[in-house]
Amino acid sequence: MIITGIIPARFASTRFPGKPLIIIAGKTMIQRVYEQAFKSKLLSQVIVATDSKEIFDNVNSFGGNVVMTSKKHKTGTDRICEVVRKIKTDIIVNIQGDEPFINPMDIDNAIKPLLKDNTLNVSTLAVELKKDFHNVNKVKVVLDKNNNALLFSRTLIPDNFKSIAKLKYYKHLGLYVYRKNFLLKFNKTKQTNIELAESLEQLRILWMGEKIRVVLTKEDSISIDTKSDLRKIFKYINTRG
Repeated sequence: MIITGIIPARFASTRFPGKPLIIIAGKTMIQRVYEQAFKSKLLSQVIVATDSKEIFDNVNSFGGNVVMTSKKHKTGTDRICEVVRKIKTDIIVNIQGDEPFINPMDIDNAIKPLLKDNTLNVSTLAVELKKDFHNVNKVKVVLDKNNNALLFSRTLIPDNFKSIAKLKYYKHLGLYVYRKNFLLKFNKTKQTNIELAESLEQLRILWMGEKIRVVLTKEDSISIDTKSDLRKIFKYINTRG
């Protein structure tokens, strides 16, 4: 069983150009993501997929495995699939390139459902949401009794004046585990209206009739989407020492 972690990384981010190369305590962000992923006990290999020579050279400089991809890709999934079509692997883990302190145990825990259930094609992560319930940048997920996703939305679901006090809400974390054949099938499937309305491609998976198993973690991820998010990183470093 070959399990491949792929980190899509592009230089031309709309909100934060060049963010994979920002320096965090002496290392680039992409190096920190790579090194955290490399600590996983279940990943057979880790690959950075990029369209940038600067990122390519940086990953090479610290001895990482990196592949150049097309600049025409619209999503990280498209970039990953270009790599997946050329390599031998059974399971792919899409690891976000803007989470420099991702927990390797969370990566492994997200992989385990596919190792235990041969009928399952997709899994992901979520954490309990305890504040900022109406923040549209925090994607919510509703679960069934088996921890399969019922729905993802940027809005609060269900949303009424009584619900927050009585229900648990979960924030979706953007790490995905796929079987190779399903990922390539998903990538060829046309985008759906509900996906376009929410700007959430995982809704296409549900539209296809596929289960997404959600693994709950106690630790929220720290992602860098804008320059102002760097304050969260420095605070985290100071807290951890």
